[in-house]
Amino acid sequence: MKTRSISHLSPSEIEAAFAHQADEIAQLKQQLDWLKRQLFGRKSEKVLADNPAQSSLFDEGETLTLPAETKPVKAHTRSSQKQRRDSDVNDEGLRFDETVPQQIIDIPAPELQGADADQYELVDTKETCRLAQQPGSYVVLRFRRQVVRHKTTQTIKETPAPTNVLEGCYCDVSLLAGLMVDKAVYHLPLHRQHQRMLDSGITLSRATLINWIQKGIELLRPIAKAQWQHILQSKILAMDEVPIKAGRTKGAGRKPGHMKQTYFWPLYGDSDEVAFTWSNSRGMLHAQAQLQDFTGTLLTDGYAAYTKTVAQINQQEQQIVHAACWVHMRRGFEKALDSEPHTAQQALDIIATLYRHEKHIRHKQLDLADIHAYRQQHSEPLVTDFFRWVYQQRQRTDLLPKSPFAKALHYAHERESQLKVFLGNPALPMDTNHLERALRVIPMGRKNYLFCWSELGAEQLGILQSLMVTCRLQGVNPYHYLVDVLQRVALHPAKNVLDLTPRVWKDKFADTPLASDAQQHRNQARL
Repeated sequence: MKTRSISHLSPSEIEAAFAHQADEIAQLKQQLDWLKRQLFGRKSEKVLADNPAQSSLFDEGETLTLPAETKPVKAHTRSSQKQRRDSDVNDEGLRFDETVPQQIIDIPAPELQGADADQYELVDTKETCRLAQQPGSYVVLRFRRQVVRHKTTQTIKETPAPTNVLEGCYCDVSLLAGLMVDKAVYHLPLHRQHQRMLDSGITLSRATLINWIQKGIELLRPIAKAQWQHILQSKILAMDEVPIKAGRTKGAGRKPGHMKQTYFWPLYGDSDEVAFTWSNSRGMLHAQAQLQDFTGTLLTDGYAAYTKTVAQINQQEQQIVHAACWVHMRRGFEKALDSEPHTAQQALDIIATLYRHEKHIRHKQLDLADIHAYRQQHSEPLVTDFFRWVYQQRQRTDLLPKSPFAKALHYAHERESQLKVFLGNPALPMDTNHLERALRVIPMGRKNYLFCWSELGAEQLGILQSLMVTCRLQGVNPYHYLVDVLQRVALHPAKNVLDLTPRVWKDKFADTPLASDAQQHRNQARL
């Protein structure tokens, strides 16, 4: 083992070397603490307020004593039945609506079938409900089409089969919508859906399922594009990026079989609509292309590509105001609690007070004018004091440039003007939490299907997720929406394609949606 002598170094050089090593050790400890927290620690960013009235479970020296005085309580009779809510439909408390299929199972009384049956009479029936599940729940629809012959002309005619969404395909729209919903909403990979089909006695190749979904998503592409164009008309637009591996790497120097790192760039508009655009890189060119027709306020995290994008677009006589997210800025101080617990907590306390003001605004449901006045009166002084405090802390000579607290201060100082935008725009939220919740479907799905096999598959997944996430935001059932839209897209005028987006579909077609052949047959059987 080679050792390096320091005898030839001067005292100042030795001191500088030890300081450098101490700085490096501190950084490594911080990285190790961060890794341990990601693996074993608490990931929630919610502030845990200490309650002084609540005693510790492990405090010593404290004994629990019963109250000295007791009050008599009147005797009462306990009801034998459960207390039911208005939405309960039976004594067991099982709640379901009329769309859930029911199967009646009659259980005869053995007394009415025995030798002494004439000694009994039926006076009433009682029901017990249990929630059951059928394996697979796949149905083969057999369309028996009658063939007729004209008695005079002897010509033969056959009744045509009902039209299908995918022409020449034996996939019903109910199955196609189910495959899409399981993939995008419930994050069930196609190979698991394929295994479930095999277990149900249906033999299909996995490539067939992929082909069906790809053709179905292409029918939805114009709808997703119309929704994206409507989102760009918003006055406030939230934007972020989330990674997804898609396609295998090629070229010299790259390991064969490795997946490419690509990105979704979700956009969240004013009307609770989301568009997941896809790009093969995290560069600013994609963001610039997506925002060419946008004019308003762009709310993002601190990624430098957004700042450059807004600067370049504004040079083309567009007016985009760039706002920054307070939650992303707060995370830096939260990470610095280990190294600077007291000073970092001061920043978190100020930010917590700002969010209490925002909670008051939501609770009182103030209009825009009142929100602006309330923020100017209560939030603006806090923000001014906060950035004055940030400037004072940056003057400290004992702060190492690479320490977490110094990085948090630098992050806040560099984005001061962007973080103050919400004070002058009452409709602007302080953070991108609404977008973070909407894009959560991508990392959740990534834990299940890991990657997209091709770049086209990633792009099509973004189209599907744009509509499915928007359905959730609009309170629309994704399955009912897809069953209707996949049939309606061939009948609806192309110029009115915006009507098929979940936001507009909810008002125009949700009350009378188109049903699949399987659903129509079930409805007729009930009658």
